[in-house]
Amino acid sequence: MLSVEVELPTITETLTPENLSFARNPMTAHILLVESEKNFARCVELELSCEGYGVDVAHDGFTGLVTTREVSPDLLILGASLPGISELDICRRLRATHNIVPIIVLSETNEPTSCITSLDAGADDYLTKPFNFGELLARVRALLRRTHPENTPDHLTFHDLQLNRLSRKVYRGGDELTLTAKEFELLDYLMSHAEQVVSRDQILAAVWGYDFAGDTNVIEVYIRYLRNKLEANNSKRLIHTVRGVGYVLRK
Repeated sequence: MLSVEVELPTITETLTPENLSFARNPMTAHILLVESEKNFARCVELELSCEGYGVDVAHDGFTGLVTTREVSPDLLILGASLPGISELDICRRLRATHNIVPIIVLSETNEPTSCITSLDAGADDYLTKPFNFGELLARVRALLRRTHPENTPDHLTFHDLQLNRLSRKVYRGGDELTLTAKEFELLDYLMSHAEQVVSRDQILAAVWGYDFAGDTNVIEVYIRYLRNKLEANNSKRLIHTVRGVGYVLRK
């Protein structure tokens, strides 16, 4: 039997803002991948590049965090067990400074608590290794589609709630609310379908862009997040549960 060995290109040991090289097409989304497993990172990089994305790679958490702040990627993909600074700490530090870059966490465990912990830390999506690259690409497209809408109205208004798609700012009663990228997308969808009951499947397809497998309560988690922020000043509840069906935005 013939044995063929394929040698992957050499991967830079570390990535710093000083040695990053960007020939960025303004119409091409730029993705930063932070992954300590270099061969795996190279595979993901090649898959994303073949789809036309601009991709840069960091192999430790510190470099990933610094690079994110320096170059403002359109999407951030974080591997698990990163050296230097963990993927969860990267999420927390970015959200603490109101950085709303969409984040996908690639985990090594499918424990529900791991998913919830990642989402609580500020991640927008979560994928367990091993996974199908087609699924990762679908999630990337979904996040980019929601954070870079085209040919849609700039503003949405419902009751005392206002959402600006260009500035990605949300106000209730004149007070600005700080939302993560996924919270913003979910609220955008609900406001776009105000007074309409939308099912869990509709929300998954529109906001996450795929059929979410398993028994995760990701929608319930984000609905709770939104309610807490929308009702922080004892404001009237706008997001209502329709038992057995889904949710509706109404006065």
